[in-house]
Amino acid sequence: MDILSLIKDFALLIVSFGTIHFISKKYFIVSLDYISKKLRLSSDMAGSTLMAAGSSAPELAVALFAIFLSGHHEAIGVGTIVGSALFNILAITGVVMWYKRTSKLVWQPIFRDIIFYILAVIFLAYIFYTGKLTLAGSILLVGLYVFYVVVVYYGKHFFQYEDAERNADNDEVPDRLHNGLSRYLQPFDQYIARFQFLVFIISIGLISFLSWMLVESAIGISAVLGIPELLVGITIVAIGTSVPDLISSVIVAKQGRHGMAINNAIGSNTFDILIGLGLPFLLYMLIHGSGFELASENLLFSVGVLLASAIVLLLFFLIGKWRISRVTGIILVLLYAVYLAYVIVQSL
Repeated sequence: MDILSLIKDFALLIVSFGTIHFISKKYFIVSLDYISKKLRLSSDMAGSTLMAAGSSAPELAVALFAIFLSGHHEAIGVGTIVGSALFNILAITGVVMWYKRTSKLVWQPIFRDIIFYILAVIFLAYIFYTGKLTLAGSILLVGLYVFYVVVVYYGKHFFQYEDAERNADNDEVPDRLHNGLSRYLQPFDQYIARFQFLVFIISIGLISFLSWMLVESAIGISAVLGIPELLVGITIVAIGTSVPDLISSVIVAKQGRHGMAINNAIGSNTFDILIGLGLPFLLYMLIHGSGFELASENLLFSVGVLLASAIVLLLFFLIGKWRISRVTGIILVLLYAVYLAYVIVQSL
């Protein structure tokens, strides 16, 4: 075993996770909030689309790098997408429900997002069952997400509901670690505050670069320890790249905007499946001119868990009449822990 190489890869992994965490909380989420206000987006629209797509940039970048890197490492990309989706729907939603500052959610946008998410998972299950993704299938994935965004934008005109979270307190919750670093960055922060659109673009670029580091270190760890790349992707990399989703959801949940946080978690999953998989495979097939074979037999169980978790979450909301429950949150987090333990035991 190459100990030095393993230490180097783990160090890269930790540095990448920590830096993504800092950039997401300090600059990325702030710029997202600024842009959503400038575009006059409702809280559910911002959570379902802009924040969801933005905070899922690491998953998309990992999938792109994993597919295009030489050596057929697509298992890391696909595993990251599936593992991240499970982390979002179970762990993040569960954590958000712990911050119980509102009594009832606006059900229309959450119901809409869960339905689209279930459709995306069903389509994903079909792709994994056939084991092959064609050009038409990739176009359908991306097209379905475009249709979802259109429904999000125009749906409120047909289903009237009040955006109760739009004027919620959106002051950032104090964080000792980041406040300590902020003392040194304050002059810089005051300067770049005027260029939030540029900050948004640069943040995505930095997160993408760090995601490439994640992929490289994950490949190295997998090779040295002899662990399947799929397991590394579905656990370590998936959780690490979901840090921006977790941070952004917890921030808005602490502000009392639970609906926006849940829309972000579910919308991130829809983005991960439809764009995080559809776009990299679409680009690959346009460049190479051929379909893509997927060694996905080990992922069918995880996709089944994805579908079951979405249905369970919907049932929890319906039974609870769309009220936030800490008990439900604990159950969701425990379900994710059980799933994680099962996958690790089965793979090893």
